[in-house]
Amino acid sequence: MFVGTVMRKIKSRTWKKQRYFRLQEDCMTIWYKSKKAGNAHSTFSVGDVEAVREGHQSEVLLSIADEFPPDRCFTLVFRGRRGNLDLVAESAAEAQSWIKGIRKLIDNLENMGQREKLDQWICDWFKKADKNRDGQMNFKEVRNLLKMMNVDMNEHHALRLFTMADKSQSGTLEDDEFVLFYKMLTQREDVLRVFQEYSSDGQKLMLQDLKDFLREEQLHEDGVQQYALKLIERYEPSDTAKMLQAMTFDGFLMYLSSSEGSIFNPNMVDLYQDMTQPLCHYFISSSHNTYLLEDQIRGHSSVEGYIRALKRGCRCVEVDCWDGPNGEPIVYHGHTFTSKIFFKDVVTVLGNYAFKASQYPVILSIENHCSVEQQKVMAQHLTQILGDKLLKSPLDGKIPIGLPSPEVSLERKILLKGKKICGLENCMNGVVDDPLMGEVSDEEDTAEIDDDHHRNDSIRHRVKKSKQRLSKELSDCVVYCKSVHFSSFKHSQIHSKFYEISSFTESKARKHIREAGSEFVLHNARQLSRVYPSGLRTDSSNFNPQDMWNAGCQIVALNFQTAGVEMDLNDGLFSQNGHCGYILKPTFMRNTDERFDPENPQNRDGYKPLSLSVQVISGQQLPKVNIKEGSIIDPLVRVEIHGVPLDQAKQETRYIDNNGFNPVWHDTLQFTIHVPELALVRFVVEDYDKTSKNDFVGQFTLPFICIQPGYRHIHLLSKDGTSIPPSSLFVHVRITKLM
Repeated sequence: MFVGTVMRKIKSRTWKKQRYFRLQEDCMTIWYKSKKAGNAHSTFSVGDVEAVREGHQSEVLLSIADEFPPDRCFTLVFRGRRGNLDLVAESAAEAQSWIKGIRKLIDNLENMGQREKLDQWICDWFKKADKNRDGQMNFKEVRNLLKMMNVDMNEHHALRLFTMADKSQSGTLEDDEFVLFYKMLTQREDVLRVFQEYSSDGQKLMLQDLKDFLREEQLHEDGVQQYALKLIERYEPSDTAKMLQAMTFDGFLMYLSSSEGSIFNPNMVDLYQDMTQPLCHYFISSSHNTYLLEDQIRGHSSVEGYIRALKRGCRCVEVDCWDGPNGEPIVYHGHTFTSKIFFKDVVTVLGNYAFKASQYPVILSIENHCSVEQQKVMAQHLTQILGDKLLKSPLDGKIPIGLPSPEVSLERKILLKGKKICGLENCMNGVVDDPLMGEVSDEEDTAEIDDDHHRNDSIRHRVKKSKQRLSKELSDCVVYCKSVHFSSFKHSQIHSKFYEISSFTESKARKHIREAGSEFVLHNARQLSRVYPSGLRTDSSNFNPQDMWNAGCQIVALNFQTAGVEMDLNDGLFSQNGHCGYILKPTFMRNTDERFDPENPQNRDGYKPLSLSVQVISGQQLPKVNIKEGSIIDPLVRVEIHGVPLDQAKQETRYIDNNGFNPVWHDTLQFTIHVPELALVRFVVEDYDKTSKNDFVGQFTLPFICIQPGYRHIHLLSKDGTSIPPSSLFVHVRITKLM
């Protein structure tokens, strides 16, 4: 890998170009260039690679399978929404060298400690700034580096630090001297102040000092001595301090920068909720038109959409099925110019990836536009490809009285959501209705137009509601998720069965929430509901899922391919409970005896509002957003509360001029939270611009109930939801009862 290899980069059957790939000396960067493009080259970091797939495991490589054998082919899958890199090596041995090599490097990176990661980060900056590649940095290179790092420092101060770090007095900084320079540059005065407040001698925290800090600031109550000793053992770098059962400033900073010093309670990162409740008692991570990677009109359809969603813990994916050539059903967004893929390929991917991120059931939501003949083919593919993973009959073979739970009985099962010829009870008793179905449900209108928008004839292709014939084979695959048309809450209360599920456009759902919020919550305590984006969202934008969660809607389907605040909220909610894709709803939304109205939350039993106080202290190494030479950000922090309407709020700090490296605010923001169980808190950093819209820098979203109080770091994520170490915010959080 160090020597370099010529491989073919493949984009399609017709686009196959040779590129020269080489691993850089840092063992972190892969450099590649065209054989013809002169000096032009590209690089990517091993840290950006999520996985390496061997063989023909992408649509692109499958399309050229007749040309290149699988043992020469591999795919690099990147984090976030970046496209894959498909490669063909000159020989099987060469392919194996790169496959094993990159996997080993990914492993090394994942097993790196905090200190090693920071050293690696410093080393990366050194390489970027060392323009003449002589392994040394003169003062001019250091000045340029400061600008690259988002630091606006006066020349006199920069020269003073440079001279102090230049121990050899050579006029340049070498490796160790640069590390010293970096440490002086990043001296955390904000953390030092807290450390010295609790340190008896200003040099270290003795065990009692650390216990006092944990009790008074971090609000730890039980087993404080044991926890303090564990922190010393885990984070203290000095063996001498460990022997004294003490913590130095370095150890204290390591603890505060770790997952235990994070704002997100580590006890809630892993699976911690009761998973034995009925399916309708959970919020379920759900994707809309999963096959699309871009917009809804001309976008590319791909099985990659399913792989990405499932690997993110999504538990409900959607297929739009239409009659295809040679009797093979196809998947695409009907009546548009989106590309087409085969239904059987989607099912194969589902079988391979459904349970990589979570063992809990996956719901396959089928929008069926196929003839009876091709529906039989769909049923055949589902049965043959998925085998035992497909749930085809009620558990225990008995007529059920309620929805099963995600755990045990439904683990590693795929449930089909779609039309069914008869009720579950009749089907089990052998009574079959006429296979001529009732009205096509809302989600099967070809272009959904919300009632409260102007009707635009150029994109409106309303299909008359019609009767649809169903094949018995496909109908039999539907057990616990029978799609039915929604009439009214009163009708549902009297006639609906627990296994029936209705779909609502976002505007219809909002209308029901406005007019009958508590009835919608009650409906969702008994059975499943799905909410999906308006047909007018041709750009694949998303609606705010929080409004729907406030009413207890379980399957809130979003366009996973579109980054933004809506997907941040989705990622935030499902970041707890082991990223398993299921989050238990609050008790007052599961209990059919309670009346909870999201519009009037004060009226519920057990109403206990809380006060949230966030002191935004400082920021660390915020990423540059403007690649213009010498441009440095003016950061501000906005804290947003997303929850019931009464809780929706946002407040901002002031902006700091020209400092993205270590801005200090010490601004306190206060909020009242009326329904903490439903609230999400989003921290956003922006680059202030007085003449135009602020630029996004980073964000972090988490459930209010997962917040750890005290002095905490918030590790920021990019627009794509991927981590951007070591960018963080340092805050102090207090939560107090108001009643």
